[in-house]
Amino acid sequence: MRVAVVHDWLAERGGAERVLEQILLLYPQATLYALVDFLPESERDFLGGRRAITSFIQHLPMARRRFRAYLPLMPLAVAQWDFSAFDLVISSSHCVVKSVRTGPRQLHVSYVHTPMRYAWDLQTLYLQRLRWPLGRAPLRALLMALRRWDRRTADRVDYYLANSEFVAGRIHRSYGKRAHVVHPPVYCDQIPHSAQSEGFYLTLSRLVPYKRVDLITAAFARMPDKRLVVIGDGPEWARVAQAANGAPNVTLLGRLDDEQARDYLARCRAFVFAAEEDFGIVPLEAQAAGKPVIAYAGGGVLETLRPASNGAENAEPVAWFFAEQSVEAICQAVAQFETTQLSESSAQRCRENASRFATPLFQARFQEAVERAQARYAPSIRK
Repeated sequence: MRVAVVHDWLAERGGAERVLEQILLLYPQATLYALVDFLPESERDFLGGRRAITSFIQHLPMARRRFRAYLPLMPLAVAQWDFSAFDLVISSSHCVVKSVRTGPRQLHVSYVHTPMRYAWDLQTLYLQRLRWPLGRAPLRALLMALRRWDRRTADRVDYYLANSEFVAGRIHRSYGKRAHVVHPPVYCDQIPHSAQSEGFYLTLSRLVPYKRVDLITAAFARMPDKRLVVIGDGPEWARVAQAANGAPNVTLLGRLDDEQARDYLARCRAFVFAAEEDFGIVPLEAQAAGKPVIAYAGGGVLETLRPASNGAENAEPVAWFFAEQSVEAICQAVAQFETTQLSESSAQRCRENASRFATPLFQARFQEAVERAQARYAPSIRK
């Protein structure tokens, strides 16, 4: 069976790329496509030696640093690929590649990390963060046009997969389609764990608007007796640093490699998370390191951060939630967490919770879902 795997873009290794890695392991002969491929050599090992077949955006001026600015051209770019040589097309989509064109004898399975955020749920937030106010009206018009295109092309997918029930709900509201949920993989066996801590709180994230890391740094600037370490880089760096207001208890480390980041996870007191995330792999990686999580009560974490109670009532929690994305709510949640006496089994309970999303389970569930799609939509396609 000839398989194509299509990813929006390859620029850095994040949660979507961990899903992509596992898909490529399941289909080792697959041909890889991406709008652009600017992934550094040091981060390419998970691609198994592949170079993605890219679009014309790869060669446009300043694309390496500003490819997202070519968002208006991305619908045209995905329409120019020819997948006629393939039996199965698997798209890994958080932007536009769920809308690739396939033929009547091909099966298109789309793993949707989220419908396009800036065109749907988070349009208002992205418009508010635009530095040039006069650009908001034309940008709003562009995003509305992208939303119409995104919905109009929803029928190009034969079988939808979602990374959480939260995203499945978004898919239904945005496209009117049902999606089968396959939670992303958590690399539990690669994460060092410890019941001990060095007393600091940690957040680890790409610094983009919806992650709301600025709220976390602002909150800890108000709590000078509590240390916060921030790992990550992105366009919100200046806003995040400004929110910290020079507080000596807040340390911004920038981007670290996986090994360094996991070392911090193993040594922190607790992980703090303020995003309404589609699924939330990093909070579960913190759990795999044996650490409790303080998180905003929204999005995919409501499905994942619960006690591994084995049916026991009044089980010790592995996560503490705050009800709104605000500095005050984060401060209150941290204070509540610090009044809780954790038992000796707390770290093990965190790891048990994360293990429900271990990599082998993702592989089995994903392959089962693709086989179900093959049986339902393309009975002539077999391995």
